[in-house]
Amino acid sequence: MKRLIVGGLSVLLMAAATPAVQAETTVVKHNSLNNALLSQRIASTIATGSFITVDRGHRTQGNAKIVNENGKRYLEFDQSFKTGSGPDVNVVLYRNSSVPRKIQPRDYVTLARLKQFSGAQRYAIPDDWNLDEFGSVAIWCRRFNITFGYASL
Repeated sequence: MKRLIVGGLSVLLMAAATPAVQAETTVVKHNSLNNALLSQRIASTIATGSFITVDRGHRTQGNAKIVNENGKRYLEFDQSFKTGSGPDVNVVLYRNSSVPRKIQPRDYVTLARLKQFSGAQRYAIPDDWNLDEFGSVAIWCRRFNITFGYASL
């Protein structure tokens, strides 16, 4: 009889433990979902714009946006971004909303070298840069001082 009771208790204990494990798993799933939703709420779009070609030999297209994600700011180009190739091509933030073919050093700051001539890409914006001072992002060749294209932000 003891054997059956012990066996019966084992089975009962196992059955009782199983829902607790399932409930714990469910809680973990809900917490992961909540974390994903929370991170989506933390990301916000600050500005958006579409690229306009400036130099006909370096057609530029696609969209740019500045996002704030978890307290950090990023400049993002979407998958449709495309520009002509060239040497020493940079991503710059320009002071005005439109960008001329040739630019002056006082009118822009260089964010980074262009990572690739097409496709989605992302650039971190330094925390100490005041985005209110800039009206656009430009794709610019430093060597020849030629703006390929820009997007007003």
